[in-house]
Amino acid sequence: MRLNRGARKGVDIAMKIQTETMKLYAVTDRSWLKPGERLSQAVEELLEAGVTLVQLREKEAEDAFFLEEAIELRKLCDRYGVPLIINDRPDIAKQAGAAGVHVGLSDMGIEKARDMLGEAFVIGGSAHNVAEARRAREAGADYLGCGAVFGSSTKRDVSLLAASELKAICQSVDIPVVAIGGIRPDNLRELAGCGIAGAAVISGLFAAADKKAAVEAFLEQLKTL
Repeated sequence: MRLNRGARKGVDIAMKIQTETMKLYAVTDRSWLKPGERLSQAVEELLEAGVTLVQLREKEAEDAFFLEEAIELRKLCDRYGVPLIINDRPDIAKQAGAAGVHVGLSDMGIEKARDMLGEAFVIGGSAHNVAEARRAREAGADYLGCGAVFGSSTKRDVSLLAASELKAICQSVDIPVVAIGGIRPDNLRELAGCGIAGAAVISGLFAAADKKAAVEAFLEQLKTL
């Protein structure tokens, strides 16, 4: 898979986004921050504990703030050798020097994102069934995020993705697939045998009172998949 090969200080430019890099994918949500806590503080706790990939997701932020935050998190992720993905915004990803972008089905298309970013950036896509997964792969997605496997505390009106469909998606494409949606260490076992590369987690990490313990619990359970 692709990783931005720009000469960014602190990043091993030979690093690839491989299956192990997709293992525990932290997706930011500032609504879970404690009073006075900065997003970068929460992200650094998770990086120290061992998350393998970070996505900056800001649906409501103004462009200037979004870019400033993206640059701050990119520098932070660089120090830990962990790729940063930007949600929805290829322009922000490019300006911040992030590893790539994740685009949803209703957001800017994968092909348009590739046109903007070129081949050096990682582009992730979303899929809820085999047909969508194949379309995303054909459009040039480097990995897929699939859900919601156990519902969602972040998005409203989401449909559940059955484990059987998740397995079918994994078998239908030759790129890594991560499950997302209401994932906790104690329900991950229900996805055993599906073939996922890892789990994308929001509240299970950012809402955790003890982020280190949460990361350790997820990584331990992910070993069994």
